Amino acid sequence: MPSLAAQNRPLRVIGLMSGTSMDGVDAAFIETDGVGHLVLGENASTDFDPDFRAALRSFVASVPERGASPQERGIEATLTDLHVRAVERLLSRLKMHPDQIDLIGFHGQTIWHRPQQRLTWQMGDAQRLADATGITVVSDFRTADVKAGGQGAPLVPVFHAALARDIEKPAVIVNIGGVGNITWIGDDTLLAFDTGPGNGLIDDWVSKHARQPMDEGGRIAAAGRVDDGVLQRMLAHSYFDQRPPKSLDRHDFTLEAVAHLSAEDGAATLTAFTAASITAGLKHCPAKPKRLLVTGGGRHNPTMMAFISTYAGIPAESVDSQGWQGDAVEAQAFAYLAARSVRGLPITFPGTTGIPRPMTGGIVTPPSRQKAANA
Repeated sequence: MPSLAAQNRPLRVIGLMSGTSMDGVDAAFIETDGVGHLVLGENASTDFDPDFRAALRSFVASVPERGASPQERGIEATLTDLHVRAVERLLSRLKMHPDQIDLIGFHGQTIWHRPQQRLTWQMGDAQRLADATGITVVSDFRTADVKAGGQGAPLVPVFHAALARDIEKPAVIVNIGGVGNITWIGDDTLLAFDTGPGNGLIDDWVSKHARQPMDEGGRIAAAGRVDDGVLQRMLAHSYFDQRPPKSLDRHDFTLEAVAHLSAEDGAATLTAFTAASITAGLKHCPAKPKRLLVTGGGRHNPTMMAFISTYAGIPAESVDSQGWQGDAVEAQAFAYLAARSVRGLPITFPGTTGIPRPMTGGIVTPPSRQKAANA
């Protein structure tokens, strides 16, 4: 049987994403050749239970370096098993057998991201996932780019461009997860970078002050008032003047500036900060976009969407208005990247991560029994 790289047919791929919000795993099925053929299928989400979410967030916030500690091994095993569960749940929804799936695109959980040191760590046991599901896994998408001197992020832009083939250009796709990032798409130009905090600081704030995992519907922020003085001090951070390519770690910004505010005013100010940092990012783009489409969890926050529209001077539209599956875009992206990886196609570009030339990435891990059969 020819390798997947040699087969001239679309691949059936499940993509998995556990983002910097650390609230669960998104799984999505697509059929693609990694280029122009793209059929979007079912998707499903598997939430982390509160205890594991708390343990994971504590680990991410405190771990200084990568090591084989019992705590790390335990968290990685549980995290990977939750990804197994997400695959099984999606297969059940699809009414498909693992043998009908060619690949899993496995991003893993970002623990830290330090491109300046040429280091990045996405936790997850690809062999454990491949063995449990019986499906070949493509993982570790960022390391090759970072070792080559790139930022290793964002990785989703090539998929954004595939989705936006028929969108009026120039267009901007804004992703608001734990960190915010934008993809600027021209007729023949692709530019992408992290803009600043996304939902991460807001989640941390309301978890601490309102005992809630997130500001559902932006209601806490809507009840508060933006402290303009605090907002301007936060926007004075040198990151916003730095020219792309650039990327962020989940913990590069903190709650220190809003610590004295009420729960409502803090949420309002942090929400405005995310929106204003996105607008600051638009200043680095080659031209003002004609469309501004928002994906990720932030699009469910009407307060956030209103702030973006006001600051950017462009209506912020949910990607769902285009028929895209907004809750599944990042998981779909890693399915698409997996297909590109096995076929040797580039997944990062000079305009997205700053590497000198387009390059592929990802490590392919077949199930152990498949390895044994080929030995």
